[in-house]
Amino acid sequence: MILVGRHENSEINVSFKFYFSETITHLPEVKDGKCFFPFHYRDGIYYDCVKFNAKHKWCPLNETYEGYWKYCSEEDFAKCVFPFWYRHLIYWECTDDGDSFGKTWCSLTQNYNKDKIWKYCD
Repeated sequence: MILVGRHENSEINVSFKFYFSETITHLPEVKDGKCFFPFHYRDGIYYDCVKFNAKHKWCPLNETYEGYWKYCSEEDFAKCVFPFWYRHLIYWECTDDGDSFGKTWCSLTQNYNKDKIWKYCD
C-alpha cells in the first residue's frame, strides 16, 4: 500500500498496489531422499527431473511438491520402459520413428499411444 499526500481537513488520496503471485515454499535440499514420480508441480504433471528455477535438474520427495526436494543424480532420472507400444508397433529399444530431428527416444510408460510420455535417449 502506498499513502500519497494527506493534509488536515482535506481529502485523503490513497493509492494501492497489490502483487499476487504463486507462493511456493522451497526448503533446503534433502540429500538422501528418493524422487517421487509422477509428481504435480504448479499446473503440470512430471515424470522426470525438472529444471525450474534452478541451475540443475531436481525432483520432489512427494507426489505434490510441498517444498521437499533434492537435486537429481544419475539414478534418479526416468528410465525408458521396454517394451512400449507406439502407433501399431511394439519397440524393445529406443527409436527415431516419429522424431523430426532423427533423435532416438523412448516411452516412459508401456503405452505411448495412450499416455504420450517420453524422453530422448542418451
